[in-house]
Amino acid sequence: MFGFSSLVVRLVSSRMSSSSIVEAPPKGGFSFDLCKRNEMLSGKGVKHPNYRKTGTTIVGLIFQDGVILGADTRATSGPIVCDKNCEKIHFMAPNIYCCGAGTAADTESVTDMVSSQLQLHRYHTGRESRVITALTLLKKHLFNYQGHISAALVLGGVDCTGPHLHTIYPHGSTDTLPFATMGSGSLAAMAVFESKYKEGLNKEEGIKLVTEAICSGIFNDLGSGSNVDVCVITKGEKEYMRNHLKPNPRTYVSARAYTFPKKIEVLSTKITPLKELTQVVEAGDAMEE
Repeated sequence: MFGFSSLVVRLVSSRMSSSSIVEAPPKGGFSFDLCKRNEMLSGKGVKHPNYRKTGTTIVGLIFQDGVILGADTRATSGPIVCDKNCEKIHFMAPNIYCCGAGTAADTESVTDMVSSQLQLHRYHTGRESRVITALTLLKKHLFNYQGHISAALVLGGVDCTGPHLHTIYPHGSTDTLPFATMGSGSLAAMAVFESKYKEGLNKEEGIKLVTEAICSGIFNDLGSGSNVDVCVITKGEKEYMRNHLKPNPRTYVSARAYTFPKKIEVLSTKITPLKELTQVVEAGDAMEE
């Protein structure tokens, strides 16, 4: 019996050695497979995909009574300003709001999806949503897609455990901070926070600091611009100040701009009686469901 088992082992080992061995991918380090592929494609005239820079300045801070969130209102597509007054502070729950930076469709869909899940959770439990619940749902969803969903978020709210402020990166990592900035104008806004933030700010001081941070991003980042939106969340209430500040008012409009002809010439007119249309429909074949 022992000799038979050893014979089987030798036969299996001989077959494994004779078969082709597939090399396993290297563990760790940098893989040059994509570099070789891109070089091959460029040799055939295929252009490399370009990175698209998104522009936004979103901020948040904790003050003595709650959380204040702020955002600019410029939406861009490359070098083109598509919307001068879009909303970047999204509703998550009556006590939780979220600022979004990145691809507009991604930030809208992710926040709407989690907001609906929080609503169902409130229906089921009959309790107020907690900020940590929204944070967990957002970061798990983004982590599942490994950064392919371009949504960088600043989440803030006040629940039974107090005020909370979190940042969520597109690949799912998070930070918990007393003040936070994200977006292409985040460095300019962070410079304002690091130099002027202090613990125990009151509401007026917090709004002024958030507004100054957003303005710093507006004036120092080409992807950020237009107006300043502010949302103040305290225990049991919120105040959403849409267009709280307009640092770039349009002061000159040309009198000849946007002039269109008042009359449009009709080249031809064709009138088909309704009776002919009904006859054509009755003579046709029946549609299958």
